[in-house]
Amino acid sequence: MAVGKEIRGKIKSVENTKKITKAMEMVAASKMRKAQDRMRAARPYSEKVRNIAAHLGQANPEYVHPFMKIHAAKSSGFIVVTTDKGLCGGMNTNILRALTHKFKDMQALGASAQTIAIGNKGLGFLNRVGVPVLAHLTQLGDTPHLEKLIGPVKVMLDAYTEGKLDAVYICYTRFINTMKQEPVIEQLLPLSHEKMHEETKAAGSYGWDYLYEPDAPAVIDDLLELYIESLVYQAVAENMASEQSARMVAMKAATDNAGSVIGELKLIYNKTRQAAITKELSEIVAGAAAV
Repeated sequence: MAVGKEIRGKIKSVENTKKITKAMEMVAASKMRKAQDRMRAARPYSEKVRNIAAHLGQANPEYVHPFMKIHAAKSSGFIVVTTDKGLCGGMNTNILRALTHKFKDMQALGASAQTIAIGNKGLGFLNRVGVPVLAHLTQLGDTPHLEKLIGPVKVMLDAYTEGKLDAVYICYTRFINTMKQEPVIEQLLPLSHEKMHEETKAAGSYGWDYLYEPDAPAVIDDLLELYIESLVYQAVAENMASEQSARMVAMKAATDNAGSVIGELKLIYNKTRQAAITKELSEIVAGAAAV
């Protein structure tokens, strides 16, 4: 029964794997709820700051913040948000595939790219493909902290202000629901004229006018910094919620697959054991008949 012993060993191994994936599924489900609550709590603030910033772009045309200026440089910056850990299905693969297509389109136009990596998976990918990484941030844990995000992002914002970049994009995975997450590459800078047009259209035919204290530059400068910080924080929060959802689904699929494999192995083991018993009985009967 050497074959039977080997199959029993495989069954035991798969059962141990199933216990691990089941535990990881339960941990991910617990973290997912907290991540989703954090992400949903940040959405209203992020959207409101985005709307006000778009309105200010039209309400005060005499002062143009550097974040609203269109630069002529042939280089774009990308803030790439991925996970630190794996075992979350195709989530990282999808956003990195979309980023690769974006890089190819830029190369066809003769433009270059510079990046900031938030997360180990994105950092490893960018190093492998040879794209310059200006700064990186890893080991964020389960909770995004704005003070940790500001430093690396400021490196790219300074490059844009100095005119070294013509645009800044943020790449992350947007949370739709537990079963669906969407890779997104959206323009962060300059403040999108399309977005301004959408906000004006949504507001109707009336315009926006603001009273500034102490003056327009001071207010707009602070507001646009909050705008950038809120969008980056929201992107990281969305990515973390997507990560836990994708990991829970992936671990559930792994647990179900392990159960199927165990069932198949047990069926093979029983068939092998039955064949061995039948063979032994046949040998005994043949021996008795020969006597």
